[in-house]
Amino acid sequence: MNPFTFSTTASIRFQEGAAANLGTECQDTLGERILFVTDQGLIKIGLAQGPLESLQQTGINVTLFDQVEADPSVDTLIAAVEKARQINATGIVGFGGGSSMDVAKLTALLVGSDENLDEAWGVENAKGPRLPLVLIPTTAGTGSEVTPIAIMTIGQGEKRGVSSAVILPDVAILDPLLTTSLPASITAATGIDAMVHAIEGYASRGANNNPISKILATQSLSLLGANIELAVTDGTNIKARGAMLLGSMLAGMAFANSPVAAVHALAYPIGGTFHVPHGLSNALVLPHVLRFNAPAAAQEYAELAPFIFPNIDTTQSSQEVCAEFIDRLAALSATVGLQQKLREVGITAGDLPTMASDAMKQTRLLVNNPRKVTEQDALAIYQAAW
Repeated sequence: MNPFTFSTTASIRFQEGAAANLGTECQDTLGERILFVTDQGLIKIGLAQGPLESLQQTGINVTLFDQVEADPSVDTLIAAVEKARQINATGIVGFGGGSSMDVAKLTALLVGSDENLDEAWGVENAKGPRLPLVLIPTTAGTGSEVTPIAIMTIGQGEKRGVSSAVILPDVAILDPLLTTSLPASITAATGIDAMVHAIEGYASRGANNNPISKILATQSLSLLGANIELAVTDGTNIKARGAMLLGSMLAGMAFANSPVAAVHALAYPIGGTFHVPHGLSNALVLPHVLRFNAPAAAQEYAELAPFIFPNIDTTQSSQEVCAEFIDRLAALSATVGLQQKLREVGITAGDLPTMASDAMKQTRLLVNNPRKVTEQDALAIYQAAW
């Protein structure tokens, strides 16, 4: 067996209603002055009210930073860092989807260490220390609460990431009640996003691909496959919501230690340039990237197929199971109501060459892909998805 390293969040708390007890749960971890990082949408619908009141009731001084946007910019991160420094923050809470959690991670790092962000980009370049950090996901998709990765948007749409175990949080709180108000479209997109994390983590050619990640990926896909349609059609089903949240977390653990590849590399220009939600960006290119990879990864994809689709005929050859697996994933994306073509999200045929060029900048991801992707390959994949 090849040597490997596996790291994840130190403490994970999964319970209905846990977020409303945040103050009691995390007072000792976070200290007296907290920056609460979230977005305005969650504030407006009142989802953050319980955690905020819990912190205040325990005597913690809470400052709200609710300026996080989708695909957050470095300017947003800098504003959060400045706010945390103004209040001399002793801890950071990230509450929301992947965007809020990623801003919280890097805020904790930059305030805790005075580290230079330009020197922290990339893999294991961030050294820390960081401020105490608690992450609370309100979607079931990113798995950011258990990943050592934070992604920011640079300039006109380039995605850039910090990947370092130092930004794993001290505590992740998973409360299924927070996800019951998610619209069907977000439930669907984030659910497919979590599946992508598991699939790419399982088949990753990264040097740290490991048996723990593989086991977590299969269990994640079992939960997600069995519950995504129910969670989309009946958002109040707390059992399905809990399964999706747990499945997303397991997928996050998997890809945090066995990194994702070309699906994400090709999704980033879609989100960064055209502001398409990340989960939908992944879904739009998923079947096309998997078909491209099939000559090199049919065995792995065939192994994963019955975890999402238990009734698939595994007596077929691995190539046949792989092909059916990919077709069924595309059909599932349509069934849960997601757009199927790049043209449906405002991308023109003329945009595709620039997107292919931009995707090539994601070298940290492309190196993990089962099959080498050239710029011409990326363009052909985009054309198939258009």
